[in-house]
Amino acid sequence: MALTVVLATVAVLIVLSALALVTTGRALGRPLIYGGSLALCGIGLVAGLAALLGQAPAESSILPIGLPWVGAHFRLDALSAFFLVVINLGGGAASLYGIGFGRHETAPQRVLPFYPLFLAAMTLVVIADDAYTFLFSWEFMSLSSWALVMAHDHVRENLRAGYVYLVMASFGTFALLLAFGLLAGPDSAYAFDAIRATHPAPTLVALVLILVLIGTGSKAGLVPLHAWLPLAHPAAPSHVSGLLSGVMTKVAVYAFVRIVFDLLGDPAWWWSMVVLALAGITCVMGVLYALMQHDLKRLLAYHTVENIGIIFIGLGLALGFQVYGLGWAAALAFTAALLHVLNHSLFKNLLFLGAGAVLTATGERNMEHLGGLIHRMPLTAFAFLVGCVAISALPPLNGFVSEWLTFQAILQSPQIPAWGLKFLIPAVGALLALSAALAAACFVKAFGITFLGRPRSEAAGRAHEADAFSLASMLALAALCLLAGILPGYFIDALAPVATSMVGDSMPLQRGVPYLSIVPITEGRSSYNGLLVFLFMVFSGTVAAAAIHRLASGRMRRGPAWDCGYPDPSTQTQYTASSFAQPIRRVFGTLVFRASEQVEMPPPGDMRPARIVVRLTDTIWDALYEPIANAVAYVADRLNILQYLSIRHYLGFVFVSLVGLLLVLAVWP
Repeated sequence: MALTVVLATVAVLIVLSALALVTTGRALGRPLIYGGSLALCGIGLVAGLAALLGQAPAESSILPIGLPWVGAHFRLDALSAFFLVVINLGGGAASLYGIGFGRHETAPQRVLPFYPLFLAAMTLVVIADDAYTFLFSWEFMSLSSWALVMAHDHVRENLRAGYVYLVMASFGTFALLLAFGLLAGPDSAYAFDAIRATHPAPTLVALVLILVLIGTGSKAGLVPLHAWLPLAHPAAPSHVSGLLSGVMTKVAVYAFVRIVFDLLGDPAWWWSMVVLALAGITCVMGVLYALMQHDLKRLLAYHTVENIGIIFIGLGLALGFQVYGLGWAAALAFTAALLHVLNHSLFKNLLFLGAGAVLTATGERNMEHLGGLIHRMPLTAFAFLVGCVAISALPPLNGFVSEWLTFQAILQSPQIPAWGLKFLIPAVGALLALSAALAAACFVKAFGITFLGRPRSEAAGRAHEADAFSLASMLALAALCLLAGILPGYFIDALAPVATSMVGDSMPLQRGVPYLSIVPITEGRSSYNGLLVFLFMVFSGTVAAAAIHRLASGRMRRGPAWDCGYPDPSTQTQYTASSFAQPIRRVFGTLVFRASEQVEMPPPGDMRPARIVVRLTDTIWDALYEPIANAVAYVADRLNILQYLSIRHYLGFVFVSLVGLLLVLAVWP
């Protein structure tokens, strides 16, 4: 029943996209498309929750579309149901936001037709049950999201973003196509049930794992396949950016989990080594890149890279524990990863929607031109602050819980007998701790420079609060961040069927633990109570404020605010995003970014201002992508002559190619 409902919502979303073509220019176009998408996401959310919490057996269906005599296979199991919840939560929040934000959209005809298609495509990916349907839906998702990224194609930077995104998406799809081709084998076993029944050779499995990491990692944002994220996320409309970062990257995580944990069979020990090494590097590189940014949406995009690294740390740990029969530890790591999938979807959607509200109110994404917005946009500032605290992994919000569970899983690494993992896992744990500290510093910068201080531009001084629909969406996400942080046990229990189906075990039942604490393993080892932490913070903060007010207000002496020794009211005396990041840039910048600083100091008596010029280099782009792009351009220039040949030359090429293929078939064993 739930699968039928989900398929029906997909069909209606496609119809809604067709309606957008004829209603875009009308007054009802925006509320019809976004309101309809909101309602359909609500239905999909209920269906996903019913399938996940009801613990019903998996539902399957075959529709007479797709490959001839094969059809399109669909299946709704616990893993699909969980990711349906993530997709529809994010899609519902973005749709509600879009009802108000859409009034400011300058190119609605480029957004409204593709928005429902994007939601439908992501839904189809997580319920696909054969390789053809999966790849078709995957490419459908890529193309619809590319169209949304290109909505503002009059901006030159957006053209480059769309080009890079399309190339990376095509590259990832090609890798997954090869992976499924190898899994299907000579019998063309494209249905997932048939793939599960096969037992490919270890060499073939190794090649498939590498291809899957390339295919899903390029969509999720694993370093060094993250190049499209910082370009595409700022280019897209803000509610679409929230979907790209908070939802679509999680669909890529789903693809990795489905193939590696479900279709590939029993893992080998080295799988964990590869995944953990990539995840640790991704985690730290993402937050270091984010710290160097001035563009608010670009900063958030790089933090998606960091959080994808955190998720893959949990998945890599689960693979390692699973190999050595530590089911309880694998369940802990796997649950931590999936809980962070949900948590990141919530707070990253919230932060992108907040950035969109700032962009709408000021027309600025550059933090150097913002400031003082807390006085003009207090509710947006509050919601954005909740997102900053959550993504910084500070209690009592949800980001802390999933990262804490990941650390608890890392602490179980001495149980693993393999010496390689014994050394690698603590190193990855240190990288995770470093990234958590740097993330907190980064969001002190993001919130402080954007919302505190004095306005650094006229646009910031004229800012106004967001509309009611946008505020409702942001505040709802903020409430969910708090709810998942203070009552995490219920969310962990909901993930038990998913963990059981993928790693064969689940975390202890949390619902019966006293005082709503969470116990990852046993009460004698560790526990955490988000509700008590929240109540203590509220109580102690209230008592401290009341005591200070009662005891100090009678003796208070009024005076001018501390000006840090700079009585000049100019906004230029404030900290900037660059100055805030300078100490960290000097520690890591030389190694990671090949950073250089050039100071121009006029001699005494010269009234020209001093200047500092900072140059940062994207070493990954220069080392990996630039040579590839140059090589492709070189080969394309040399092959350009082919389009000017005569028909005799083309027929000759066809003949030679045919003879070559016949020779290959003749000698094929």
